[in-house]
Amino acid sequence: MTELLSTSHGHGHTSWTGASAILFDLDGVLTPTAVVHERAWQELFDGYLAALPGTTGYRESDYFDHIDGKPRFDGVRDFLTSRGIELPEGPTDDNPDNQTVQGLGNRKNKIFNDIVSAGVDPYAGSVRFLEAALARGLKVAVVSSSRNAPSVLRAAGLDVHFPVVVDGVVAAAEGLPGKPSPATYDYAARLLEVPSEECVVVEDAVSGVQAGSAGNFHSVIGVDRGAGRQTLLDAGATLVVNDLDELL
Repeated sequence: MTELLSTSHGHGHTSWTGASAILFDLDGVLTPTAVVHERAWQELFDGYLAALPGTTGYRESDYFDHIDGKPRFDGVRDFLTSRGIELPEGPTDDNPDNQTVQGLGNRKNKIFNDIVSAGVDPYAGSVRFLEAALARGLKVAVVSSSRNAPSVLRAAGLDVHFPVVVDGVVAAAEGLPGKPSPATYDYAARLLEVPSEECVVVEDAVSGVQAGSAGNFHSVIGVDRGAGRQTLLDAGATLVVNDLDELL
């Protein structure tokens, strides 16, 4: 068996023994783009709700409660449901100006891409952890709900490390349910030709940790970027760190 990394953090040592691959979430794990997503969602719903007097405005907690880690249009639906709002679905390529689920999702995507186009600096600790994993011969993949994963990886200079990327586009094409279902992580393991039970899932979102916990994976490492350590443990994380270089 391959002993990947050891750590003094509780049972961190055993969390890596025998692992053959690491399946990384992207936003909030490898890159700080979760913050960009958060900004884009707030800008979207601040603008949308401003035209609906009497409706509770967008709060910071809404991102973690209803949106974080989910496929984009699921995030739109779940947030609107929290405000008792129902909108028509609209076509997938709906105009971002339209008041539909797809229109709002596409408007959020445009806001996000406008911000990301300036470039993305990956988390330094995550890059060190990734390099250490690759040096030990482990396979790696990115599993992201975002449909922008390839462009974010390119903007961060990380695309060369990840021959396997299962994002929102791949999930839709393959008919895979999004997180908290483990389906996208299972699909990435199959593409890597590694049994799920030899794959470590690394996640920062509650829905992503739930996805890892629901599957037959080696372990689930939670990275606390704001969701809260205990919240991630309660969602099924094997252990939680503040930064992945704590595991080096």
